[in-house]
Amino acid sequence: MTSPRIALFAGSFDPITNGHLDVLENAMRLADKLVLAVGVHPGKTPLFSPEERLAMLVAICQPLAKKAGCEIACVTFADLVVAVAQREGATILIRGVRDAADFDYEMQMAGMNAAMAPRVQTVFLPASPEVRPITATLVRQIASMGGDVSAFVPAEVAARLRKKFAKSENKI
Repeated sequence: MTSPRIALFAGSFDPITNGHLDVLENAMRLADKLVLAVGVHPGKTPLFSPEERLAMLVAICQPLAKKAGCEIACVTFADLVVAVAQREGATILIRGVRDAADFDYEMQMAGMNAAMAPRVQTVFLPASPEVRPITATLVRQIASMGGDVSAFVPAEVAARLRKKFAKSENKI
């Protein structure tokens, strides 16, 4: 019996966007189990807490994984991505690529990760043309200014963003 193919897709997912989902849906076709790893960095102040980000990932991605026949797990991490990959038994690192700038950066990261963890292979998945301009940073900026982000994120995320920024508007 062959061992299951376990892939890890790491990110801040603050919040999860349709761009992330595009990569996730493609990654689910490559692995038996996909681990979504939410990065927690003490120097950064995310909009959503790690618990909120995990809850969104589970709610949005579980149905997609079930449909794709792929097991899914969601974890947080505050160390190297190769360290979490090794802890989770992943031999594949999934990285989404939107453009040449992403590719150049990701190639450097893949080289460093390969040096630290040679048994973990990086796989680049190009974003579909319709989601290439979407970034979590732009989504947060648009939402913070009252813009409609429903074309860029799942409905549950758009609702959470409206609620989050409605609270901050009430404080002004």
